[in-house]
Amino acid sequence: MRAFKIYAVGIVQGVGFRPYVKMLADSLGVAGYVKNMGGGEVEIFVEGERAAKFVEALWNSRPRAIVLEELIVQEAEPQGRRSFEILKSDVEARTPSNVPPDLAICEECLREVLEGDERRRGYYFNSCSFCGPRFSVMRRLPYDRENTSWVSFPMCPQCAAEYSSPRLGGVRRFFYQGISCKLDGPRVRLLDSSGKPVESDNPVLKAAELVSRGYIVAVKGIGGYHIFARATDDSVVAELRRRKRRPSQPFAVMALDLRVAERLVHIDERAASLLTSPQRPIVLLPKKEDSPISPLVAPGLDKEGVFLPYTALQYLLLAHTDDKFAVATSGNVHGEPMCKDLKCALEKLGRVVDYLLDHDLEIVHRVDDSVLRFTNGVPTFLRRSRGYAPAWIRIPRRLKRPVVAFGADLQTAGAVAFEDKVVLTQYIGDLDNFDALKDLDQELRWFFKAYRLRDPVLVCDKNPAYNSTRLCKEWAEELGAETFVVQHHHAHALAAAADAKLDEPFVAIAIDGVGYGDDGMAWGGEILFVEGAKYVRERHLRYVPMPGGDLAALRPARMAAAYFHEAFGEVPMWLAERLPGGLPELEVVERELKAPKLFTSSTGRFLDAVAAALGVAWERTYEGEPAIRLEAAAAGGRPLPLEAEDQVELFAQAVEAYRSRRPLKDVAYSVQLKLGSILGTWACESAQRRGVDTVAVSGGAAVNDFIIAGIAQEIVSCGLRFIQHIRAPPGDEGIALGQSYMTSFT
Repeated sequence: MRAFKIYAVGIVQGVGFRPYVKMLADSLGVAGYVKNMGGGEVEIFVEGERAAKFVEALWNSRPRAIVLEELIVQEAEPQGRRSFEILKSDVEARTPSNVPPDLAICEECLREVLEGDERRRGYYFNSCSFCGPRFSVMRRLPYDRENTSWVSFPMCPQCAAEYSSPRLGGVRRFFYQGISCKLDGPRVRLLDSSGKPVESDNPVLKAAELVSRGYIVAVKGIGGYHIFARATDDSVVAELRRRKRRPSQPFAVMALDLRVAERLVHIDERAASLLTSPQRPIVLLPKKEDSPISPLVAPGLDKEGVFLPYTALQYLLLAHTDDKFAVATSGNVHGEPMCKDLKCALEKLGRVVDYLLDHDLEIVHRVDDSVLRFTNGVPTFLRRSRGYAPAWIRIPRRLKRPVVAFGADLQTAGAVAFEDKVVLTQYIGDLDNFDALKDLDQELRWFFKAYRLRDPVLVCDKNPAYNSTRLCKEWAEELGAETFVVQHHHAHALAAAADAKLDEPFVAIAIDGVGYGDDGMAWGGEILFVEGAKYVRERHLRYVPMPGGDLAALRPARMAAAYFHEAFGEVPMWLAERLPGGLPELEVVERELKAPKLFTSSTGRFLDAVAAALGVAWERTYEGEPAIRLEAAAAGGRPLPLEAEDQVELFAQAVEAYRSRRPLKDVAYSVQLKLGSILGTWACESAQRRGVDTVAVSGGAAVNDFIIAGIAQEIVSCGLRFIQHIRAPPGDEGIALGQSYMTSFT
C-alpha cells in the first residue's frame, strides 16, 4: 500500500482535469481525492496498491486540453480512504498554476450542435470540459462555477444529473463547471441599433439573413463583440469603413470551415493546423487570385487575415449566410477597446452597425482575437490573446521577487511574473486611449491578486511620456514599491532571449518604429550586445532627422524628405503632393532639416520613407501601414544588385533603381532584403568581436519576411545561431516579457 500527495501545475483548472483524475483513479481502483486550489493548481491525494501506476498514467496520458507542466509528487502516509472523491475547492494556494485560456468549440460539441439531442442541437453556447470560455468569464480563482459568470445560470435537472454522475456526464460533462444547455443556458436576442428588440423565432438565423442582405451586425462573442458584414460586397465594406472610421486597416474574415477558407487564401499543412487548433487564431495567409473577397477588405495587401468559428453561435451564423464567410472585425470604434457589454455596444457601435446580436453571458475579461503570421517560415505572433493568454511563459532564470511589468504604449500588454514564470496579460491595445489604460490597470491588479503576489518590483519603459510609465509610477506611490526603468530596445532584446530560454550573453538586432534612447533620440535600428541587465549599443542605423517628431511617423512623406535630404542633398518638390499641408508644409519640413532637433535610427521610419518615395504609401492610418504595404508590394520580387553599406545609401540606390524603371516589386523586395543583410552583417561582426555565438532579433519590424530573411542569411552564413520570437510577439506586446526577465539579473 502506497500513498502520494500530488500538486499538478499547468493548465489544469477549467479543462476537465478533476473529473479525468477521478475517472482514472476509479479505473485503477485507487482511493483518495482531487480538489482545485486557490493558485490555479490542483491537489491530489492517492493511495492503494496501484498508486504508483496512477502517477505514471497521470503524467503520460490525458486529454489535449489539459496542459500538465509539472507534477510535484510527495510520498505520503495512507489515510485509509475507501473511494476517490472530488472535494470542494480550497482557496489556499500551495503552488501557482495557469489561469486557463478560452478554447474553441471541440468537434464533439459541434457535432452535438448539428445533430445531437433536443437539449444541445442548435444550442449556441454548447461546450464541455475541453472547450469553451474560461478566462473571459472568470471572476476569481479557483475555477469553480460560483467564481465565473456561469453562476447566473442555475443548472436544469438534466445538466445537474450529468454534472454529478460520471456515467451520465462522461469525461466531458461530469463535474464540468460551465455545463449548460438550451433549458438553462444564456439567451440570445436581436436588437436594432437603438436597442429595440427585433422579433424573430431564431435571432441567429435572422442575423445571418441580415448579413447576407448587406446589413452590418454586431455579434457578442466570448471575449467581446465582433462586427459581421458581407465580405464580397464592395459597397458594404466601404460603408463599414466609413462608419468605423477605418479607411484602410485590414479586416479579418471568418470562414465557416477549412474548405471554405481554402477558396479565399492559400493554406498549407502548418496553416491548417493553426486555423483548426483549439486556439483558433486569425492567421495572415496569401490571397488567392480568384478569391471572391472584396479588395477593400485588405486594401493594398497580399495577405488576408482568416480564422474559423470558435463558438457554436458563430458557426451557425455563418452556416446560414449566403457566402459562408464574412468580415468579422473587432467591435470597436477606431482607437478604442473592443466592447464587451451591451451598454458599450449601444453607445459606441450604435452608429456603426444596423443590428446587434446579443446574449446574456457576462464577459468578465475583454479578450481580443489572437493574430499570427509566418515570418521566415516561423509562426509569429502579431497579437497574443484569446486561446493563448494568460498562459504563462517560463523563463530560464528564477526571479528573486514578484514583478509587475507595464510594457510600452502602443499595441501593448502588461505582465506579472514570479518564480520562473511570466504571465503576459491578454492584448490590451494603445494606451493613448483612457479605456485601454484602465484595462491595463484592472488586468494587472486582477493577476496580482489572483496569484497572491506581495512586495513586487515594478518595471516600466524609459520613455517618461509613456502612459504605461505614468501608471507604473502611480503603482509605485501606492505600494511604496521599488521601480526599474528599462530602455525600450534592451527590453525587446531580453524578450527574445526569454522567449528562446537564452541565459547567456548574446547580440540582439532590435528593429521597430521608435523607442526612447539613452541619448534622448528616437532609436529603432539597433545592434546591441546584451549581458543580462547590461547592454552596449554596438551599432545602429545612421541617424537622420525626424522632422516634426511624432508627426513624421504619421506622415511618411516627411521621412522621405529627410532621407532625400541626407542621400541627395535636396528635397524633391513633388513630395508636397504627398503632404496634407502641401507646399507650405514641405517648406516647414525643409527648414527643420537645415537645423534638426530630433534624430532617429528607426527601421520603421526608414521603411516609411522608402514606401513614400516609391509611391506605395504616403499616409499612416494604422500602426505600421507604410511598412506593411511595402512588404506586400515586394511579393514576387527579384533581387537587384544593391551594394549599400548603410540605409541612407540604400535609400539612394532604391530611388535610382525606381527612377530607372526597375519593377516596383523588385525594388521593394531588394531594399528590404538588403536592409536585413546590412543588419545581419553588423550583428555577425559584433558577435565575433564579443565572442558570442547567438544573435536574436526582436521589435515590431521583426515580422517582416524579407528583412528577417536577409538577416537570417547573414547570421547563418557566419556560423552563428539565429533566434526569432515563437512564444511571444516580437512587437511591443512582448516588451513586458523582456522587462520581467531583466529583473532576474539584478
